[in-house]
Amino acid sequence: MKRILVVLVAGVFAGVIAASHAKLPAAPAKSDAEKAAEAEKAAAAKAKDAADLTKAQDKAVANYKKSKGGASMAPSKAAKK
Repeated sequence: MKRILVVLVAGVFAGVIAASHAKLPAAPAKSDAEKAAEAEKAAAAKAKDAADLTKAQDKAVANYKKSKGGASMAPSKAAKK
């Protein structure tokens, strides 16, 4: 009984090793339309991320000015030199 179990486990282990070394087929080539659609989608996502970042920065600045006072944000004469 132990011998059958050992052979069975060894066979499963060999199968796992063989499957892990198997080569996957190459992905199909993308057409020009698919490439253009993917580039457009990436550009739209980048623009949205930039807009979200700007909005968050503006909100942070407004919060800082509100809590610290807007007058402290004025440039001093020492900073102009």
